Amino acid sequence: MDEIPPSHPIDVDDLETAIREGRHLHEARAYRIKVADETLDFRPIEVVDPMPLGRQILEAAGAQPIDEFSLFALLPHGDFEDVRLDEPFDLRGRGTDKFIYFRTDRLFKFAIDNRQMEWGKPLISGLIIRRLAAVGPEYAIYLEVRGGQDREIQDQDIFDLSKPGIERFITVIRETTEGLTALPAMDRTYLEDHAIAYELICEGGQAGVILKNVLLPAGKFDHAQADLLILLPGGYPDACPDMFFTLPWLRLTEAGRYPTCADVPHMCGGNRWQRWSRHSGAWRPGVDGLHTMITRARHAIEGAR
Repeated sequence: MDEIPPSHPIDVDDLETAIREGRHLHEARAYRIKVADETLDFRPIEVVDPMPLGRQILEAAGAQPIDEFSLFALLPHGDFEDVRLDEPFDLRGRGTDKFIYFRTDRLFKFAIDNRQMEWGKPLISGLIIRRLAAVGPEYAIYLEVRGGQDREIQDQDIFDLSKPGIERFITVIRETTEGLTALPAMDRTYLEDHAIAYELICEGGQAGVILKNVLLPAGKFDHAQADLLILLPGGYPDACPDMFFTLPWLRLTEAGRYPTCADVPHMCGGNRWQRWSRHSGAWRPGVDGLHTMITRARHAIEGAR
């Protein structure tokens, strides 16, 4: 984002506004950015150079003594970029107007939804984790407990990131009376990584996900592909889904009939789905998810008789 001087220099140009409007920075007396300490309460400050040194940003933020602080740019995707005290940071080409400073000499790492993040203090609260990872209120955050039950964390919970190993967290959509409004992050990542088109539905408080145009074993059925419906019970993903459904209805090509235990209709979303009665109570909260049900459905379809 190269700077293009306007015909009449302005007093102060706001970097957040420039980023939002997708424009170049104007020539100005000063440039407004935002800074925060470990509280993540961002406040505006002004710097006089579009390429300020790290120490100039800290000085404008009132961080004293400057040499005891570390400064980081909070990039658009949530990553941290170290800004050294005597290193210029070009405000015109980084897509961020936010900086965080810590009185520390090292970073502490944690992971949330398999995304590694860093923090400048050994202690971190649930609220700061939520803010750093931009987790909306519709999601709960859980601490992964290897070999045990994952634990939901609250805003006031405190974690010591200096302990051996990396603390790992996952986000899970909260259950509501109207059903799910979004899939858990683990499910979304799986579907996106495997380029699976899907639609989230809710009917009568019952949530479900429709996987679009799933390819079927060649020549096995009277259709080459079908939509696959998986209903999600209250408490999902800790609770186990049961069965799956296909549309259109599938007949075995050689036998000319419906597969065994797949001949009962189920109404959902105004459609008459083919119910596949395949049950399993085995479920590992925090581990199993849509990928588990998709694999079970695939095996049931491939082995249909």
